Amino acid sequence: MITRALTLVGGLAGAAGFSQFPEYSQQYMQRLGGAVDELSRFVSEFDEDASELGLSREAALVDLAKGGSMGAARADTVVSTIEREARLSADLAALQGAGPFTRAYEMRRFTDSEIASRALDAFKPAVPLTFEGGIFAGTGFLAGFALLSSLIALLKRLVMRREKEAVTS
Repeated sequence: MITRALTLVGGLAGAAGFSQFPEYSQQYMQRLGGAVDELSRFVSEFDEDASELGLSREAALVDLAKGGSMGAARADTVVSTIEREARLSADLAALQGAGPFTRAYEMRRFTDSEIASRALDAFKPAVPLTFEGGIFAGTGFLAGFALLSSLIALLKRLVMRREKEAVTS
C-alpha cells in the first residue's frame, strides 16, 4: 500500500515537472531571441566600425589588441562576444519554428546559463492545458513512477538480502 502511494507520488511529481517544459522552453526561446538581437547589433556595429577604417573584422581585432593591455582585454571581450553571438544564433536558428517536442529533442541547444537562469527566475509554473503539456505530463508521470518503483524494488531487495543473511548466520 505504501509502495503504491509512493510510486503514485513519484509519478505525479514527474508529471508536474515535465509538464512545465513547453512553457519554460518558450520563455527560454524568447530570451534567446532577445540576446541574439542584442549581440548581433553589437557585432554589426563592430564590423561597421572596422569597415569604416578599411579593416576586416580580424584585422580590427589585431589592431585593437595592439592598443596596450586595455586594448588587448577589449579585443578578447569582443572575440568572446562574437563567438557567443554565433553560438546563440545557431541555437536560435535550430529552435525557431520548432514545437515543444522538437525543442525537447534539441535540449542540447539550451546551453546558455545566463539565459537559462533568467528564464527560470521569471518562470511561473502553471497547469498546462495544451496537448503538448498533457504529453509531457504523461511522460513525466511514467518517468517518475518508473524511477520510484525501481528505487523501491531495489531497496526491498537489499532489505530482503540482509534479512536472509541475518537468518543464515
